[in-house]
Amino acid sequence: MSKELGFSNQDIQSNQFLEIITGNSIIENSKPFAMCYAGHQFGNWAGQLGDGRAINLGEIKNWALQLKGAGPTPYSRTADGLAVLRSSVREYLCSEAMHHLGVPTTRALSLSLTGDQVLRDVMYNGNSAYEKGAIVSRVAKSFLRFGNFEIFAARNDLKNLKILTDYTILHHFSHLGNPCKEVYLKFFQEVTNKTLEMIVHWQRVGFVHGVMNTDNMSILGLTIDYGPYGWLEGFDLGWTPNTTDKKHKRYRYGNQPTIGLWNLYQLANALYPLIDEAAPLEEILERYQRDFKTESLHMMRSKLGLTLAKKNDLLLIESLEKNLQASETDMIIFFRKLSDFKKEFPEQGIKLVENAFYKIDEIHDNLLNNWQQWFSEYAKRLKEEPIPFSERQKKMNKVNPKYVLRNYMAQLAIDKVETNDSSLIEELYQILKKPYEEQPEFEHWFAKRPEWARHKVGCSMLSCSS
Repeated sequence: MSKELGFSNQDIQSNQFLEIITGNSIIENSKPFAMCYAGHQFGNWAGQLGDGRAINLGEIKNWALQLKGAGPTPYSRTADGLAVLRSSVREYLCSEAMHHLGVPTTRALSLSLTGDQVLRDVMYNGNSAYEKGAIVSRVAKSFLRFGNFEIFAARNDLKNLKILTDYTILHHFSHLGNPCKEVYLKFFQEVTNKTLEMIVHWQRVGFVHGVMNTDNMSILGLTIDYGPYGWLEGFDLGWTPNTTDKKHKRYRYGNQPTIGLWNLYQLANALYPLIDEAAPLEEILERYQRDFKTESLHMMRSKLGLTLAKKNDLLLIESLEKNLQASETDMIIFFRKLSDFKKEFPEQGIKLVENAFYKIDEIHDNLLNNWQQWFSEYAKRLKEEPIPFSERQKKMNKVNPKYVLRNYMAQLAIDKVETNDSSLIEELYQILKKPYEEQPEFEHWFAKRPEWARHKVGCSMLSCSS
């Protein structure tokens, strides 16, 4: 990211750079600021929120540079505006991992210790403790959120709502034309499309955001605010990594597409005063539902190496997902190993992917029969494909990653850096830059979650505390 911004190695090793990206020095003639926004949190209107600990330093080559955890802002309310090392490591590694996976995301420029001791209650259970403070300097074309528009609509401040929307179109959607009612609708359509694209990518790689509040939704369709996120370990449409969401599971993996739509409804409500007509907004939202089904089916075909569209593909996918969930199957390992499947030998399918099953010895005969039936149907379907095995394998390995930032991996890096050893952060960073490549020297990371991590805080259970 430093190269993208035009920094040299000499620049990033200088004291001046260090002072700026830790908030100890302000760039000459710059005016750092925090943004005010509102939001719906867990489906409820939360009113005014804002950058409680994010400070925008300015823009470099049309990239906005922001510090997360550098201290209080006007919107910190009763909080301290700081961030702890564990959550900062997670954001630093994950935002870069997502970028290299091909998922739209904010980026990370640097990770720094502050020297502060920060008081946090990790599980919100009354056991507060001091942790090391840290700052992530993160980068995006814009950090504008749905909530930036909601705040002005809620206040009935149509003047500033129009100023903000016009500014957003001018700087980030200028290809749509000069702001007017027609362009506002095109703007909403494009935000809808970008949101849909982002969530399809999440589903493709098994990523669960964990806190899809409207204040955590980027107007550019970027994955933003890495809090209690997680990757599916055992495939489970009902899984969420967020302890706060444990009861209702609003933000579970299988519900992310629906929540994306719900959040877009809130943005439509915020933009309505500029358009003053509900029907065209509703038409865009209805199109999202149709388009998501189409794009999701296309995405799943690509994961299975299918290039043709056949009418029974949806049934094949649905039966696969049913088997994956019933077997407690590691999604990443399963799809990566599936690229080795040969249609001439369907009976070898289960053996091929057995490393993806957490408890293969406990899979009962009926489920084994279901798996065998699925591999037989998959083999028949592959016989309808025009591409040879080698080409299909190559295509599948471009959409099914081998390496993702599993929570236990991030936790191991956090544990090490707590002892002033950052070597594992660097190792994971290098691995995650090439998630689709084999990297045989790192094969030990291509493995299921260890049993010790199944119920460990930070590996399976995460809160919003950071």
